[in-house]
Amino acid sequence: MHNPVSAIVRHKELLYTLTWRNIKVRYKQSFLGVGWAILQPFVTMVVFTVVFSKLLNVPSDDIPYPIFVYSAILPWSFFSKSISQSTNSLVSNVNLVTKIYFPREIIIYSIILANGFDFIIAATIYSVMMIYFNVSVNWNILFILLLIIIQIIMIVGVSLLTSAVNVKYRDVGYVLPFFLQLWMYACPIIYPISIIPDSYKIWYMINPMVGIIHSYRGILTQGKQPDFVNLGISILITAIIVILSYKYFKKAEAYFADII
Repeated sequence: MHNPVSAIVRHKELLYTLTWRNIKVRYKQSFLGVGWAILQPFVTMVVFTVVFSKLLNVPSDDIPYPIFVYSAILPWSFFSKSISQSTNSLVSNVNLVTKIYFPREIIIYSIILANGFDFIIAATIYSVMMIYFNVSVNWNILFILLLIIIQIIMIVGVSLLTSAVNVKYRDVGYVLPFFLQLWMYACPIIYPISIIPDSYKIWYMINPMVGIIHSYRGILTQGKQPDFVNLGISILITAIIVILSYKYFKKAEAYFADII
């Protein structure tokens, strides 16, 4: 099996170049520039607060709903945007894929890193919200680094699979937005995990994003340590996904240039 780490090390200059290109292209000739990275999740937070908290009275475990939902929108936006863009990345970079040899996963990694930049920018508004809602920070905030690593591995696994399949079956690009929308509602973003009946929780936790998002929220809003049981399930499923997806991607890589 190919070593994914050595591929990154050998092609780190290309990875840097593609990542920087993705960031510059995204905000080139944009009036708000990187402000879009803040505006999009912030507006989503406002809409969710009005609809689900004010109108539908969705509970938030005694956490102010704006900060309750924003703490989940942050990781979910990073996840969904990265997968959406990565899925079409091989097809949209046809010139690179067909004319130059390099590990094709580098294209996927560059998109994820570029979205990581947006994630960091969007997190700045959360810092302001923490001050406004008087949310304290303790040493458990350091667990965020662990969550980011787990989430990036999860994104890599899903993105490698969807991008490889999309080369052969372009339907994936059309179906994916609908699938991600359903996946979002299957995660504790607009509602707390506490409302899930105990009889369904074991099945609910099979969704690897549940443990990740729930842990983000606990750390960012209550200063808690991650729920290591739920997070452990997410880590296990994430490991399975990334191993199988990477194997499939490297196998499918041989015919990318022929059918893309």
